[in-house]
Amino acid sequence: MNREDSYHKMLKAAAQLQWNVSLILEAKAAEASRSCQWICQHLSSSHFEDHGVQVKKTVEVHEQLIEVIEGITKMEQALAKNMHVLLGQGEDGTDQAGGEYGDMFPFGGQSK
Repeated sequence: MNREDSYHKMLKAAAQLQWNVSLILEAKAAEASRSCQWICQHLSSSHFEDHGVQVKKTVEVHEQLIEVIEGITKMEQALAKNMHVLLGQGEDGTDQAGGEYGDMFPFGGQSK
C-alpha cells in the first residue's frame, strides 16, 4: 500500500469516526428531549422535600450534561489534532510538509 492509499484509508476512518460521533450526539439529543418532556410533565416541587433538594438534583443533572459535552469536546479536539498532523499542518496553521495539503496531494509533483 503506497502513501496516498494509507492517507486515504486514514481519512476514511476519521470520517467514519465523525459519522459515529454524530450518531451518538443525535441519540443523546433525542434522549435529552424525552427526559425533558418526562421531567416537565411528571415532576413538580411536591416531589422534593424542599427547594434546596430540588436545586441540588437540578445541578446534578446539569453537571452530568456538562461532563458529556466536555468529553465529546476533548475527543473532537484530539481528532482535529490528529488531522492536522496527517495533513502536515502545525498547531499555528502553517504548513510543515510543503504544499497546502502536505504530501498527500502533490498536484503534479512526485510523491515521496
